[in-house]
Amino acid sequence: MKKLSLIILGLVILSITACMRDDELWESLNYEDFPYEGLFVINEGNFMYNNASLTYYDLETKEVMQNVFFNTNGMPLGDVAQSMTIRDSLAYIVLNNSGKIMIMNINNFRFIGKITGLDSPRHIHFLSDEKAYVSDLYAQAIHIVNPKSMEKIGSIDISNPQSDFYQHPSECFVQIDSLVFTNAWSFDNQILVINSNTDELIDSIQVGKQPNSICTDNLNRLWILSDGGFDGNPYGNEQASLSCINTADFSLIKTIELEQDFNPRSLCINASGDSLFFINHDVYYFAVHQSEQAELLIESPYEEGQIGGFYSLGIDTKRKEIYVANAKDNVQAGKILRYSGNGRLIDEFDAGITPGSFCFKEENQ
Repeated sequence: MKKLSLIILGLVILSITACMRDDELWESLNYEDFPYEGLFVINEGNFMYNNASLTYYDLETKEVMQNVFFNTNGMPLGDVAQSMTIRDSLAYIVLNNSGKIMIMNINNFRFIGKITGLDSPRHIHFLSDEKAYVSDLYAQAIHIVNPKSMEKIGSIDISNPQSDFYQHPSECFVQIDSLVFTNAWSFDNQILVINSNTDELIDSIQVGKQPNSICTDNLNRLWILSDGGFDGNPYGNEQASLSCINTADFSLIKTIELEQDFNPRSLCINASGDSLFFINHDVYYFAVHQSEQAELLIESPYEEGQIGGFYSLGIDTKRKEIYVANAKDNVQAGKILRYSGNGRLIDEFDAGITPGSFCFKEENQ
């Protein structure tokens, strides 16, 4: 009987937590301001469980604070935290399955407001204080939002009616002058080019199948990491690759096929713009002006995880350090490892469930 009562009590607590709306303020903590350098770990949580969270790591003291958004505001962050971008002391946290962007003060973790009415948002890219683009997995459009008024103000049609697949999705953003480039990742192979002055799709560039991440080097060339798909993929499957595009004329400079068993993700670049990093179970390094193939930099000590080994990667460009996450079984708390630029382990700490990305906070930002 006692065991049954405990089970019922646990179910009641679980149901109360699951039913909490994101605009309900429950009992919370008041943190002092943290105007110092730090790192936010964006924990995805579990799909449909509304348990995304933020971990905060003080870069000087190495203090770790878990679930800072919920503990401060007494309300859940949302369902599947995809990414986070900082602008003018505010964090814009993109919640993929919740279809919203939560806005938080980065120095005291207090809730400011939210942008809603999105389909399956992925990343936000600021063009000005009053205009930003939001990529989306399913909308076949790029959302245009006003961060100041926290409203959606328009969209850019990027649909491809000639395809048998639901194209185009959009993912990451990079900008060169007035041109914004985004990678069409899921069941796609295109880099889309947006004119940010007219908010129009003006061109597309074919690369390897499923380009999942992009960045620019110190010559303003665009680098694209394509995972190539997977066995049984209805869109097809090919060898993973790194591609390089001339952003002046949209020509494909070169494509480098990676090793046969590669399933890479999380392309990043260093502060000087001459070294690429990505994950394929381990951390790999590629010198953009010298390398012909990627080289192993950090060997993962983990075999478990959704894709085995490391799950996500972040580069601290100021300190020239590397952060990687182990998502373990995507149910228990994940683990973050902090390495020097040459691959020496500096520190490690726990995070939330499925730590999927990183966002660095500078002092007095």
